[in-house]
Order: sequence, then C-alpha cells, then structure tokens
Amino acid sequence: MGLKCGMRTTKCQLLVTSLCVMLLGLSIATLSTVTHYGLHFTLMSDISLDNNSYRVIHHAVFYFGICLSMTLILAALLSSAATVRESQCLTAMGFFCFALAFSGLLPAACWRYTHSTEVEDSMMDVYDLVYEEVRRNTSSIRRYELTAIHEAFLCCGKHSPFGDTANVESKTCPSGPVHDVGQDCLQEIQDFLKKHLDFVSTLLGITIGFTIYGMILTSFLWFSIHFSSNLDRKGKYILRER
Repeated sequence: MGLKCGMRTTKCQLLVTSLCVMLLGLSIATLSTVTHYGLHFTLMSDISLDNNSYRVIHHAVFYFGICLSMTLILAALLSSAATVRESQCLTAMGFFCFALAFSGLLPAACWRYTHSTEVEDSMMDVYDLVYEEVRRNTSSIRRYELTAIHEAFLCCGKHSPFGDTANVESKTCPSGPVHDVGQDCLQEIQDFLKKHLDFVSTLLGITIGFTIYGMILTSFLWFSIHFSSNLDRKGKYILRER
C-alpha cells in the first residue's frame, strides 16, 4: 500500500515537473530565436569581421539553444508518457534525456560566468572598428552601419582619445534627445548585454533545478514500477492439470 501511494505521488509530481520542463524548453527556444534574429544581435553579427569571435558565438548560441530545448521537450514528453503507461522503458528514456539536458546545461552555465566578458568585448570591438573607420572617412558603407547601430541601441558615439568626434556623431546619431544627451554607445551595449545575460542566467538556473528534480523523479518512478511489478508477480499462482 505504501509503495502504491508513493508511486501515485511521484507520478503527480513528475507530470507537473514535465509540464514545467516543457515550458522551459519552449522558453529557451524562444530566447535562442530572439537572440539569433533580434535586431541588435543580427546587426552586430552582420557587421563583424571574420576574425571577430562574436559571429561564431552568435551562431553557436542559437544552435545550442535549439538542441537543448528539443532535448528538454523530448524529456518532458517521454516522462509524461511513462507516467501514464507506467513503462520502465519510457521512464529510462526520460531519465536519459534529462541527464543529457543536464550535461549541456551545466557547461553552458559555467561558460556564462567564465566567459561573460568575451561576448561584451567582441560586440564592443565591432562598434569600435566601425566607429574608427568612419572617423577616418575610409568607408561610406561603415557610416551607414554606424548609423544603424546608433538607431538600434538608441545611443550616440563614444568617448574617443583620438580627437574630436562631433563631426562623426552629427552625421550618424539619430536626431532627438539621444543626440542631445550624447549617450555613450559602448556603455549602452554593455548595459544591454548585461540585462540579456542576466535573464539567460536566471533561465538556466531554473532549468537546471527542474532537470535535476526530473532525474530524481524518473529514477524513483523506475524503481517503483520495477518493485511493484515484482510484488504483483509474487501474488499469482498457476494451477497445473493432472
């Protein structure tokens, strides 16, 4: 009786956890898509040079996020099916998907804290390159790109040690309060990325917690199904005809 009650409780908890994991998987997929196709990120990726690491990071984050979200959704679906059908095979597959997602989430969280400045530096390097080329009047295309950056981030120029920048800012900054205040674009890019990465960190932390909980529940459900089936077999008898 105690085993059956424990199994029912585990099944209810696993169904709720599976629903939450599915929502988290959809959230990660949405965030990855927004990061990849969002105006700010796409603009900087298109402008960056081949030797800049930002473009590589930009594409790698998208593909990793999509694969991770698919793994989480698959784990949620398998766990839900295993709960309804009480299948040891489906439970084991659900545990494997949870473990696979956890093995991807943990390095991602570690990379977020150990390489947090790499993304900021690579994106600000893109802005520095475009800004200095426009300042030296070496490319008219760069002037258009710099104007697009200013409009996207709602900023105007930067503090440059190489001389007066009023000429550059007057031609590339959007008209209005942004131009009048003269918001530093490097600071605006850094603040924008910080807010975005803080949201990513929160989502990763919540997902890691639910993934660990999902692994615990699926393993407990597997053992419950296993021992329950053994107990059922012990109560059956076969009569032989003489």
